[in-house]
Amino acid sequence: MPDRSMPQFPEPDTSPFWESVKNEQLSYQQCNVCNTVVFYPRYACSSCGSGELVWKDSKGEGEIYTYSVVRQNRNPAFADLGAYVLAYVDLDEGFRMMTNVVGIKNPLTDIKIGQRVKVKFEKQESGEFPVPVFELI
Repeated sequence: MPDRSMPQFPEPDTSPFWESVKNEQLSYQQCNVCNTVVFYPRYACSSCGSGELVWKDSKGEGEIYTYSVVRQNRNPAFADLGAYVLAYVDLDEGFRMMTNVVGIKNPLTDIKIGQRVKVKFEKQESGEFPVPVFELI
């Protein structure tokens, strides 16, 4: 994959997420009041509104909820990729994230809803933060 856009700091809500990614760890939040799992990172619980969120580490495994194969992209940075997979992955800890599924020989035939995946961290030449993507288990 080509280099991706990097976060612009200061970014108070997502900084802990990106710091954990530097250590190749996928993190998420959980509310101390209602126990809701929260992802994407934010200031307050998406269920009860509490600001009492704690950071937890995911084991980085889950399954494909849904996906799309991108066959054409007008962005020059992605022009040489050919077909690639953009997916929603349901992590075992109870959150869903949008990501790419990589390492697939033929994205038109070799990916299915419900397949198990694990996180992989792509190094970026233009930034200090790797990007979490997923590969089939």
